[in-house]
Amino acid sequence: PRHKCRNQKSCPENHFAFKIISGAANVVGPSICFDDMVLMSSVKNNIGRGLNIALVNGTSGQFLKADTFDMYSG
Repeated sequence: PRHKCRNQKSCPENHFAFKIISGAANVVGPSICFDDMVLMSSVKNNIGRGLNIALVNGTSGQFLKADTFDMYSG
């Protein structure tokens, strides 16, 4: 069976599925999937070096904002 965000197991009732992949240097980019919707990825062209952050409403699951914080450049 297929599970949300390609996880190995389904989440319990009233829980959100998520998967965060950190990436590998500049070869494989990071990605963030939440409740079977890719929020950030190299395909969406909305990732950057440093911290990649997705803000989601914890009650409704509504995606609010995605951004990056470049810790290298300060």
